[in-house]
Amino acid sequence: MKAGGMWVIKCKAAVAWEVDKPLSIEEVEVAPPKAHEVRVKIVATGICGTDDHVLKGSIPNIDYPFIPGHEGAGIVESIGEGVTCVKPGDKVIPLCLPQCGECSFCLNPDTNCCLKTHLHESQNLMPDKTSRFTCKGKAIHHFLWISTFSEYTVMPDSAIARIDDDAPLDKVCLFGCGFSTGYGAAINTAKVKPGSTCAIFGLGGVGLSVVVGCKSAGASRIIGIDINKDKFTKARELGATECINPQDFKKPIQEVLLEMTGHGVDYSFEVVGHTDTMVAALVSCHMGSGTCVLVGTPPLGSQLSFDPLLLFTGRTWKGCLIGGWKTKDSIPKLVSGYMEKKFNPDVLITHTLPFDKINEGFELLQSGKSIHTVLVF
Repeated sequence: MKAGGMWVIKCKAAVAWEVDKPLSIEEVEVAPPKAHEVRVKIVATGICGTDDHVLKGSIPNIDYPFIPGHEGAGIVESIGEGVTCVKPGDKVIPLCLPQCGECSFCLNPDTNCCLKTHLHESQNLMPDKTSRFTCKGKAIHHFLWISTFSEYTVMPDSAIARIDDDAPLDKVCLFGCGFSTGYGAAINTAKVKPGSTCAIFGLGGVGLSVVVGCKSAGASRIIGIDINKDKFTKARELGATECINPQDFKKPIQEVLLEMTGHGVDYSFEVVGHTDTMVAALVSCHMGSGTCVLVGTPPLGSQLSFDPLLLFTGRTWKGCLIGGWKTKDSIPKLVSGYMEKKFNPDVLITHTLPFDKINEGFELLQSGKSIHTVLVF
């Protein structure tokens, strides 16, 4: 079947037909790219906590059925008219946060929140409001424009970045979201200073990436916090100086941290996505100069209630989207840094599974048995 001078490709993909149900491995048809679009053969894709949130219905404005996945790496199969940033055969990382390079946010050096992002404009369909996916005669929606849980996928050229030709795709797929988000939260958003004290709430793949960022920035004390003690060995391996379990104490964890540090940590990071933990992380940072960074995705429709005096005395509360990176510019540089052995997120990958075992990968995540699972086609 031919369209627009290029073939429609049949391949396997994981389709979410309805909320809170296991993904279904299906044969889908992937249409060729239109103008300013790119079709990519995904080689490897990570399972990120955000994928779990979206399947449970806690991410806004998602249309079913859709193909999830937003942490992939692959090879350009074909390009549409007007695409100049990549060519067939290039190794690439799809960008779950686009960088159009033209909107007021992209032109502002102080933000990476492109106005094409899903937070501003639905990415359930391509920019022309049509889908490139079909399954069983039915149009299937995209996810964040990139849908990496499909062997072939199509995205706008604002949502793709070319990377080193030698990069191992089954490792650098983490740079599509998890590692970049956590590492950037420390480096870009918090701007952790040498000799400082940091606390990280949640030691999953993103939280452990925050640990890597804090260590790279020269923090002298890095306190990891999680209710799963199995995460502590990996956290210490990556740079945590101490690890504590809130369930081991009879008092709130923020009181424990204040006692451990005197007046609170210099930087705290909430990487769980719970409102009570967000407030605890704010209270835990230094009352006069502490910075608290929100990294975990908050539940849909949630509201925060806190004492404004917590900010009145000098604390700063900041949000963080994909580590503050302008993705198209920065993700290739991060991959180059990895190739130069400046950091090693490989240790975050605890499981590598064939793509067909995707639901097993989600079970590993939900049970706390995995840090990061990578699926290989």
